[in-house]
Amino acid sequence: MKTLAAFILLTLICFLHHSSAGPHRVGFMSEVGCCMNHTRKIIPKQRVKHVEETPSHCPTKAIVVTSVCDKKFCFDPDFRWAKRLLAVFENFPDKTSPPAPFNRSKCGKKK
Repeated sequence: MKTLAAFILLTLICFLHHSSAGPHRVGFMSEVGCCMNHTRKIIPKQRVKHVEETPSHCPTKAIVVTSVCDKKFCFDPDFRWAKRLLAVFENFPDKTSPPAPFNRSKCGKKK
């Protein structure tokens, strides 16, 4: 009986650890600003705060989109949606003041 309880507890711990995979989740960044993987989750333009490419020292190239809630998402640099978003952002004259060029919505975080 103790073996079964220990097995269930270990399984639960593994499940919780896997589901909270931290910065190595698909499409998220590492601590040094490099993307580990890519995502294809399209973010509405009004929720986009900033768009940039990963630094040149990163092994995985990506387009990094920061949401108005300061969440960063990594996209494949060949993903057409991300390339167009980056092009629009780079061609916008003032990238710092809202809308810059799209971020018209507020973060839904409650403080």
